[in-house]
Amino acid sequence: MARPPANQLPGSPDRFAEEAATYAVTGSRPDIETGVAAIRNTLKTLPPEPGVYRMLDANEQVLYVGKARSLKNRVANYTQVMRLPRRLQRMVAQTRSMTIVVTRSEAEALLLEAQLIKRFRPAYNVLLRDDKSFPFIALDESTGFPRLSKHRGARRPQTQYFGPFASAGSVNTTLNALQKVFLLRSCSDSYMANRTRPCLLHQIRRCSAPCTGRIDVPGYAELVEDARGFLLGRSQQVQKKLGERMGEAAAAQDYELAAVLRDRLKALTAIQGSQAINAETDSIDADVIAIATRDGIACVQIFFIRGGQNWGHRAVFPTHVGDVPEDEILSAFLGQFYADLAPARSILLDREIAEPELVAEALAESAGHRVEIRVPQRGHLKRLVEQAERNARDAIDRRLAESTTQRRNLEALADFLGLSEAPERIEIYDNSHIQGTNALGAMVVATPEGFAKSQYRKFNMKAADLVPGDDFAMMRAMLTRRFVRLQAEAPDGGEDWPDLLLIDGGKGQVSAVAAALSELQVEGVPFVGVAKGPDRNAGREVFHFPDGSEQTLPPNDPLMFFLQRLRDEAHRFAIGAHRAKRSKALTVSTLDEVPGIGPARKKALLMHFGTARAVKGAALEDLLKAPGINQATAEAVYQHFHPNR
Repeated sequence: MARPPANQLPGSPDRFAEEAATYAVTGSRPDIETGVAAIRNTLKTLPPEPGVYRMLDANEQVLYVGKARSLKNRVANYTQVMRLPRRLQRMVAQTRSMTIVVTRSEAEALLLEAQLIKRFRPAYNVLLRDDKSFPFIALDESTGFPRLSKHRGARRPQTQYFGPFASAGSVNTTLNALQKVFLLRSCSDSYMANRTRPCLLHQIRRCSAPCTGRIDVPGYAELVEDARGFLLGRSQQVQKKLGERMGEAAAAQDYELAAVLRDRLKALTAIQGSQAINAETDSIDADVIAIATRDGIACVQIFFIRGGQNWGHRAVFPTHVGDVPEDEILSAFLGQFYADLAPARSILLDREIAEPELVAEALAESAGHRVEIRVPQRGHLKRLVEQAERNARDAIDRRLAESTTQRRNLEALADFLGLSEAPERIEIYDNSHIQGTNALGAMVVATPEGFAKSQYRKFNMKAADLVPGDDFAMMRAMLTRRFVRLQAEAPDGGEDWPDLLLIDGGKGQVSAVAAALSELQVEGVPFVGVAKGPDRNAGREVFHFPDGSEQTLPPNDPLMFFLQRLRDEAHRFAIGAHRAKRSKALTVSTLDEVPGIGPARKKALLMHFGTARAVKGAALEDLLKAPGINQATAEAVYQHFHPNR
């Protein structure tokens, strides 16, 4: 099956340009008229109440999600096609049906809209990249000696969370500093329970060693309160308290304790110096947000300020921003960004947005506390917003520079491989295993914007006909599975089809890929193998082509570095996935495969026999002696391990 040219793909820009030209000449366009008819058909039954609407195409894929104070009035606007921007005209042309959800209030509709956008990722909504969750510092108070740790994901009971932090690095830096100042433990409960002497962290004065009784519960509780006060922004009070204790120790000639307190005070001062914004922002909790746009790229910069401390900042690049005004992009950002993240009590913006009171009401309803949205006009808060604006502009400059370099590399790659144009989507494939065990294939994706990590894929190799360690058969199986699914999901082509395949390997892997594509009748997808040179020397890679020819690049060629980076990313992803699979396999027991054996019975058998191997070799009479094991269960276990008896 040959991949169709890009200008014939459904929904391609060239197709829309042709339709627009036809529309300009004839004054009508069949697909727009069909879309308007579908909207009017839905409009007949719409109530004048708040809610959320979804535009669906002929395949019932979500094109757009919107909210409305009055569904009837809002949806009626889409029938006035000539008043819509070109982007929404294209959406109406593709609309064939609508889904409506009525809500109790407009604020509830706004929250539901953000959730549905994150879920369906419609083609005509401004979208945020589906990135990892933000890390927090967790203070677990479920035991007598609370523990500080980094945390992502669902909240746990009896745990207080501080954050969010912009990155894991920010959390790690803060945790290391907190260990020096407050000496709180970071080890797990099981590790602490089994200690008989202090660990290395106590020796280097980063833990008070509650595991061995070096500090009592009241003394440790005081350290916890100091750490809590610091994380809540009361750092000056904590600093004053440490200073007073150091003075008292010195007056009592307890110079060793005074020296310890001096070091802790010095560490606390260092944290304040690196994280403080300025004296005027002391104790403020705010998310500072600014937006900048340039050359079709939008960047939203957000600073997390908690208790006057800078807990990091992050640049977010929304997509589908084409001809969308900056204030609309910012509104869409707020709804989606805070869909899974509690906002600060104060959100400082660099510009006004539509309906700020409604957005604040929706965020407050989601967060469980009052949220204020404002645009500072003067003073230190205005300077904070201006700092975010500068960072947003600088982030766009860096993104454009990286994009230019990436585009230059892609054009050079097209020249080297003899492609008609620079590839928009490159898929890189690699295998990973240890002597055939835990075999796994990996695919990474590179685009002109960089690596598209949300589109990476893993392939578990479980086929019975694969010989363990046969890299060629693994590569063929992986490419077969990839393109069988691609043909099923996008038989007419589309943006998910690759423009180039890079294979980590030599002639054997390239032949395996050629066989897989030939068997599936896939044509028009170029591929090349990248193998390390003599003695596996990186920098002297050999490129293997389907016709059997080979080429090399000069060691210092920028294109060589670019291809090495692509290959190394595939290798990194494959190795990481393989290690995760291998680690998981270490915890798997043969008892997991026995029908009817759940965690409780598995635990009972292991506690009684000691090992899974002992369970496997036990007689039926011995199995019946295990607590909680009845006749039927014992027979099931015995029959599983002795099918011929």
